This record gives sequence, C-alpha cells and structure tokens, in this order.
Amino acid sequence: MTQPLVKEEVYELVDSLPDGATWEDLRHLVYVRTAIEQGRKSAREGRGVSTEEAFAEFELDEED
Repeated sequence: MTQPLVKEEVYELVDSLPDGATWEDLRHLVYVRTAIEQGRKSAREGRGVSTEEAFAEFELDEED
C-alpha cells in the first residue's frame, strides 16, 4: 500500500474545514489526524490490544 504525500493530505484537511475555521481548528484537525496515524501504525506493528482486552482492563462489558 502506498502512502499519499503529506502535502496532498494537508490540502485535503484544509479543504475539509468550514470557511470560518481558525488556526486552532486546523491545529486540532492535524492533532487528531496524527493520533489516528500513530494508532494505525501501532496496530500494524502489533502493539495494540484487542477490544476484549481493553474491556477487561477497564472492567467493562459490552453494555457500557
């Protein structure tokens, strides 16, 4: 799988913002995107936990 160029992704992020967006809106969007990409990378590298393990760790069941 090839990775899109960062510059192309930035244009897409900016285009997704509403017309009245602020710099803070953009910073938040970049932060969220970065966090998602880091999570995906961790999962690909096998450093994640399953849903079942997460529920067990926090003592939750599916109804919570």
